[in-house]
Amino acid sequence: MNEALMRPAVVSRISDLIGRTPLFELCRTDNGSRLLLKLEMYNPTGTAKIRMARQMVLDAEARGELRPGGRIIESTSGNTGLGLAVVAAERGYAFTAVVDHHACSDKLRAMKALGTELVYVADDGTEELATAAREELAEEMARGRDNTVFTEQHNNPSNGVGYHPVAHELHQALGGRIDVLIGAVGTGGSLCGTASELRRLVPGVRTVGVEPKGSIAFGGPAHDYYQSGTGTPEGAEIGALVDFDLIDEGVKVGDVEAFATARAVARTGLLIGGSAGGVVHEALSRLPSLPPGTTIVALVNDGGEKYMDTVFDDAWMNARNLTDPALEREIDEALTKLRKG
Repeated sequence: MNEALMRPAVVSRISDLIGRTPLFELCRTDNGSRLLLKLEMYNPTGTAKIRMARQMVLDAEARGELRPGGRIIESTSGNTGLGLAVVAAERGYAFTAVVDHHACSDKLRAMKALGTELVYVADDGTEELATAAREELAEEMARGRDNTVFTEQHNNPSNGVGYHPVAHELHQALGGRIDVLIGAVGTGGSLCGTASELRRLVPGVRTVGVEPKGSIAFGGPAHDYYQSGTGTPEGAEIGALVDFDLIDEGVKVGDVEAFATARAVARTGLLIGGSAGGVVHEALSRLPSLPPGTTIVALVNDGGEKYMDTVFDDAWMNARNLTDPALEREIDEALTKLRKG
């Protein structure tokens, strides 16, 4: 086994626990096609984004932009902020997260518990996603300040580099037996960073990007959406890491479908996040029609524990007209059938 992919028995930093996350076979068809989930919630903070958070900090240190006693500033909807909070804490930096009330409250509380300074771009309590405003404020706060870095996740090449190990983990586990890689597209770092390295290791792998309906990376129309930590809302620029040359197909999944899938998957014993529900929904819809023996790997970038007050709360879902019991039953039945496959 590649020693770089083995976790040491004893570690001295929380970030040493990043990576080597498991693959879980959610289901398979009668003809041997299977859907494997790369369970990134087994990283510290329960999300993939701590991978790129660490890489952004390490590269800023290597460039001399971040020195002992420095400050990190980032605009975040939660998961990147959680990763940066851990890395900042263990390396002795201050961390300021520019946030909005669209973020799940559990993520905001966790960042604060880790010592993060939270700066809200709006104080009116609106749930509106304010990516563009957050980015502008974070950049302004960092401008001209010594030993202060705006990590700028949407345009930072280190974001993508941080996911290269995912490709190596997949190759180590599966060799060349990966036909389709499917994942959410927000900053583009997770899917495109993994795909760029995986194509070198497994030539011919097909990449499918998933964004919420209402997001604009794969075209309009633009409108609000509730999936957190993914997509490009109206008014925000598509991140530099969204490399369309690495995405063979871009698709959209609505909030209702994404959340119904997350809730149905929970009844198999696995909690996944809302945007991960969108990825799994798209993968499940494709699986029965694929050639025999196809392996799909879906990147599940965070778990469902942070969404108890939203995706898994009936009152919250009903108040926003996001509940579709018939669709949930349909997905339940499909999963039951495929898991017996």
